[in-house]
Amino acid sequence: QILSVTNNTECAKLLEEIRCAHCSPHAQNLFHSPEKGDTPERELTLPYLCRDYCKEFYYTCRGHIPGFLQTTADEFCYYYARKDGGVCFPDFPRKQVRGPASNSLDHMEEYDKEEEISRKHKHNCFCIQEVVSGLRQPVGAVHCGDGSHRLFILEKEGYVKIFTPEGDILKEPFLDIHKLVQSGIKGGDERGLLSLAFHPNYKKNGKLYVSYTTNQERWAIGPHDHILRVVEYTVSRKNPHQVDMRTARVFLEVAELHRKHLGGQLLFGPDGFLYIFLGDGMITLDDMEEMDGLSDFTGSVLRLNVNTDLCNVPYSIPRSNPHFNSTNQPPEIFAHGLHNPGRCAVDRHPTDVNINLTILCSDSNGKNRSSARILQIIKGKDYESEPSLLEFKPFSSGALVGGFVYRGCQSERLYGSYVFGDRNGNFLTLQQSPATKQWQEKPLCLGNTGSCRGFFSGPVLGFGEDELGEIYILSSSKSMTQPHSGKLYKIIDPKR
Repeated sequence: QILSVTNNTECAKLLEEIRCAHCSPHAQNLFHSPEKGDTPERELTLPYLCRDYCKEFYYTCRGHIPGFLQTTADEFCYYYARKDGGVCFPDFPRKQVRGPASNSLDHMEEYDKEEEISRKHKHNCFCIQEVVSGLRQPVGAVHCGDGSHRLFILEKEGYVKIFTPEGDILKEPFLDIHKLVQSGIKGGDERGLLSLAFHPNYKKNGKLYVSYTTNQERWAIGPHDHILRVVEYTVSRKNPHQVDMRTARVFLEVAELHRKHLGGQLLFGPDGFLYIFLGDGMITLDDMEEMDGLSDFTGSVLRLNVNTDLCNVPYSIPRSNPHFNSTNQPPEIFAHGLHNPGRCAVDRHPTDVNINLTILCSDSNGKNRSSARILQIIKGKDYESEPSLLEFKPFSSGALVGGFVYRGCQSERLYGSYVFGDRNGNFLTLQQSPATKQWQEKPLCLGNTGSCRGFFSGPVLGFGEDELGEIYILSSSKSMTQPHSGKLYKIIDPKR
């Protein structure tokens, strides 16, 4: 019954293969769990799945098979993924017809021989290449757009390091503010260095913007008193690989009561304005009633013009902001209703001629905290009520981590896809259909050591993008900031 309940084309193809596998000489090993101790042998509804294929099957058929929505990907694969190295679907030997009825006339001697056929999904997988190790909780990687092709890696503790095109990490950090940064070391504590954005004209003016959390005694708001601060810096005139710390200018400060739902992402849009994404800080109605000095910016996207000649204010308000003349909302707000923006990215080459700004964000769902959503940020929208671009039912226990729209040239199959994932290492893509304008979700398959040289380990902390549009994954095998267990991986297309 399960094998005939789906109308989904991709899932239907997989289930048809499973039906055929029942006729295989290996069906006994595929569809039966062997007796272990007091546990009797049992027949499985689905075959044992290869470990690196299990989650791809889950995501493809999630929502089309009864019971899938009641279990997470990790739970499903705990039950169905083959762990003993035995025969598994779809990597099991089967007969390949070669002979008079085939086109393989040069291989007549192999007619009717059993051989292992490479499964289709292996050919569609991407690989990852470890490019940097020994990092401390890396949370982001960005480029400065000056043609140098340097990658700037953010470490949560308060360091920014330079990864050169030659593959080296410079000994001296580009930015060292670890004495200013209040960084959380426990799981779920989001405090630390949050984001870095370079001015669009960085090559000429050398300006960059950093967000981080820090202690501030004047905000007497409780045991977790800290603020989220946005600061402008200028690179040293003498050394292009270091920031001139004397140029620090505070742009914005937001009081925070709690250690989660902070946000803090910074990015520049193609309009030249600075966008700041702030979480709701998990602030409750009681917090608002009891505490003074809480910001009206929480849960909002701010849009600021940093190109101002005014000496007494660090920024001006773009006249096109939706609340520019409002008396009810701060004029800095571009959109609001966000809860916990995990990461946001702007598409550098939007395909829709009617849209010159495409910003995609991962976020938690305020109405259902166990689910997550992808938002397309649009001017003036309230995302408390605005429909999500895509909403995810709980498919793992890991929080959603936003990524980037791939606009590189080394992985043509990914071009135009929004690449993202969750903390547990489940990777997905979204791509907009040119015909329907609908966004379609697909799993991003990463090959194992049988088809790739490298493999991924550790929880996902963030994504990065270099000057050529190639996408990177940041991870760390530890939750503490001290061990140097963080790594930077590059997504590679083995078919290129």
